[in-house]
Amino acid sequence: MALTGRSWLVLSATFLSVGAEISITPEPAQPAEGDNVTLTVHGLLGEPLAYNWYAGPTFSVIYLVASYIVSTGDETPGPAHTGREAVRPDGSLDIRGVLPGHSGTYILQTLNRQLQTEVGYGHLQVYEILAQPVVMANDTALVERRDTLRLMCSSPSPAEVRWFFNGEALPIAIRLGLSPDGRVLTRHGVRREEAGAYQCEVWNPVSVSRSEPINLTVYFGPERVAILQDSTTRTGCTIKLDFNMSLTLWCVSQSCPEPEYVWAFNGRALKNGRDHLNISSMTAAQEGTYTCIVKNPKTLLSGSASVVVKLSAAAVAMTIVPVPTKPKEGQDVTLTVQGYPKDLLVYAWYHGPASEPNRLLSQLPSGNWIAGPAHTGREVGFANCSLLVQKLNLTDAGRYTLKTVTLQGKTETLEVELQVAPLE
Repeated sequence: MALTGRSWLVLSATFLSVGAEISITPEPAQPAEGDNVTLTVHGLLGEPLAYNWYAGPTFSVIYLVASYIVSTGDETPGPAHTGREAVRPDGSLDIRGVLPGHSGTYILQTLNRQLQTEVGYGHLQVYEILAQPVVMANDTALVERRDTLRLMCSSPSPAEVRWFFNGEALPIAIRLGLSPDGRVLTRHGVRREEAGAYQCEVWNPVSVSRSEPINLTVYFGPERVAILQDSTTRTGCTIKLDFNMSLTLWCVSQSCPEPEYVWAFNGRALKNGRDHLNISSMTAAQEGTYTCIVKNPKTLLSGSASVVVKLSAAAVAMTIVPVPTKPKEGQDVTLTVQGYPKDLLVYAWYHGPASEPNRLLSQLPSGNWIAGPAHTGREVGFANCSLLVQKLNLTDAGRYTLKTVTLQGKTETLEVELQVAPLE
């Protein structure tokens, strides 16, 4: 009896199987989409007459790929034929340019000259060339211990997923937040150490693809607010400063983002929005408590630190030196004051003892000076307490008295003797 493709399909349902073990292996074993694959048959017994190939779990005609008659080389495509399959004379099945849809169970049914059938089963897994995945986030800027982080690795292909943090494998602590399929990462009450670059990678035996990084910012603080002077923490301390000395206070904290700064002096806000405060010339008016208040605009948390700044007890002795030291009649002389109080409020000069009739002039808190009863029109006062006497005459000789009053109410009196040499 001569076999045709149609008669082989009918007879194959009635012949008995001999129970032989046929094995089917794909070559290559792990093909990628687009590869040419051969389902190679091993263990055929006897001289085969015909082959049926099925791409499916049963011998149903809907899964039939092709029927092949060995003697004539005739091949009849079946309903499951995709146009890429071809049966070899040895029973193997070639598939050109396989697609992921070719994956699944394959069955080979043979008929030999003893009209016995043999059946073999095999499995083909075609792996996709994976497209680049995308990491999707519920938000990329979160507040520490308050917000929840959710990252999803989006990929159109079924594949294994692994995650990377700052280019390294995901730490175990963060890995605990992965979903069973590894595609979703959840972290409740996100921590600052979890800020950084996240990537996911999809892979299979023939392809691997990693996403672009998505950067996560975690806002926190402010914490550990402190005031520094020359890199030394001064929070809660008292800083003592000499008269007229300068001081810079720095406010530091642990915060993300950089906090907003407000400085206060004795509870009153200052017009300074910077992280440092300068005291250019220390006086008694600047003694008090300086407070730095920091506020994080993202976490809405705030913190503060304070220091006390005082004038040091040390004071420079005040002296008066005439310049020139031995002026002549008709010359000008300046009674130069050295070591005058830097927190000066007012001063007054007297020609003689410190009494009102002898007062030459007084300097007011505004910085202006006014003439006294003894003023001759030739005396001028300066901000540093010095006194200029112009066009000396012999009656200008004698004792001069300087009286100073500080902002703290401290009064000091100092005398100098002026000698005037007559013209020769």
